[in-house]
Amino acid sequence: MTPFKRDIKDHWRVRYNKNGYPHVQQGFIIPPDRMEEFDPFLIMAEDWFKRGTFSDHPHRGFQTITYVIDGRLEHSDNAGGYSVLDAGDVQYMNAGAGAIHAEEAVDDDLIHTLQLWLNLPKSKKNTPASYQNAYAEDAAEVEIDGGRLRVYSGDIAGVKGPIDSVVPFTMTEISLQAGAAYTHRIPADHTAFLYVLAGEIKAGESKTKLAKTDAALLTKSGTGDSEFSITADTRAKLLVYSAEPIKEEVVARGPFVMNTMEEIQEAYADFRAGKFGAPSQR
Repeated sequence: MTPFKRDIKDHWRVRYNKNGYPHVQQGFIIPPDRMEEFDPFLIMAEDWFKRGTFSDHPHRGFQTITYVIDGRLEHSDNAGGYSVLDAGDVQYMNAGAGAIHAEEAVDDDLIHTLQLWLNLPKSKKNTPASYQNAYAEDAAEVEIDGGRLRVYSGDIAGVKGPIDSVVPFTMTEISLQAGAAYTHRIPADHTAFLYVLAGEIKAGESKTKLAKTDAALLTKSGTGDSEFSITADTRAKLLVYSAEPIKEEVVARGPFVMNTMEEIQEAYADFRAGKFGAPSQR
């Protein structure tokens, strides 16, 4: 079967809010009001922040994938986990039935991150909380003509990324030299989007021009494989994510993502009752 040729369905330049200290600046690659269109992806935020912005807080019902662009990110959680991530590192969290953690800048760093929220199906919202660090050197790397792939999750270009997620997804960092062309292959039924970290590219069958801080939602088809073409007009770097839609009702309030408002109310009640456990261990 001939692979489906993907194109750009929609694209936009991220707008940023200057929040002040300590949450210096934030923009949404995936805005909260587009959850249904991006299923199973919920939101994706780009943040610049100082220590004190994301101290101990709870989550339930979804997963997070945090990519460090710059600075040092300190993670601690109420299961005793602690780690420091640097540029190019990724942390995966399954909040599942309930997690309390903190994400802080180290010392006086100004940390710059991307955090993606990935939904859990109803059947997996009560799974145990877990964390996994995928350091830059752990990612599966593939040399391509005029560039390199760094695969953090999923099966891409003959390699498998290190992240072992409850809900499978693909995450690939693509670096290209000026003039290089690459064809990215993912399942045709996956919801897929990209974010340009640096440079300028032409993307998809329409060769849509995209540049740094541009995001794009890709077209998709029903079955089989798909191909997505990328040409770098300048030296460029981008991230491409994809996952199979869940197709369930989504109710999101604050740090919780469930299927009904009653489940949201239960999550708040359980947190207030201490059922998520003690605060993080640092």
